[in-house]
Amino acid sequence: MALRIHPSAEVSREAEIGDGTSVWHWAQIREGARIGQDCNIGKDVYIDADVLVGDHCKIQNFATLYKGLRVGDRVFIGPHACFTNDPYPRAVSPDWQIVPTTVEDGASIGANATILCGLTIGRSAMVAAGAVVTKSVPPQALVAGVPAKVIGWVCECGRPLDQDMRCSHDGKSFPDLRTNKLKRRSTRPNRT
Repeated sequence: MALRIHPSAEVSREAEIGDGTSVWHWAQIREGARIGQDCNIGKDVYIDADVLVGDHCKIQNFATLYKGLRVGDRVFIGPHACFTNDPYPRAVSPDWQIVPTTVEDGASIGANATILCGLTIGRSAMVAAGAVVTKSVPPQALVAGVPAKVIGWVCECGRPLDQDMRCSHDGKSFPDLRTNKLKRRSTRPNRT
């Protein structure tokens, strides 16, 4: 399938965009950005210089992806999601350095989520709409809230896992997550 770029989109000649990708109205893709194959870049999306986006990603309207971000394959980024790259933002900061962030394969970022810099969103993890992510998210974790906390676990298909770490939709089981869940519980202080 051929690359499609809407006439109103602003795509740098120095950006690389893979075959089959669609770039919609008023999106901006800056120099050095690399977008994989078969992606969908929605209306008014901003992709900063040198951002890397894998194959088969869907980036919804008004999402902002700033320099230092690496996005894996098959990642969903919801509308108005925002990725930061500066832990101490100031209008003028002569010693400013980019703090990179990684979103691993298959992860989903909900609408209006804010992802602080220097974090990793794990493989197939899910960030709920409106969450403010201040810590790295383990693979297949479901995080929600302000600040975001692990509230459950999800299958690779995105549906929640039951207490036995099984998906009722496709029947897949993730026994390794049960071990991860127990480790997370054991780090809490005892309450008496």
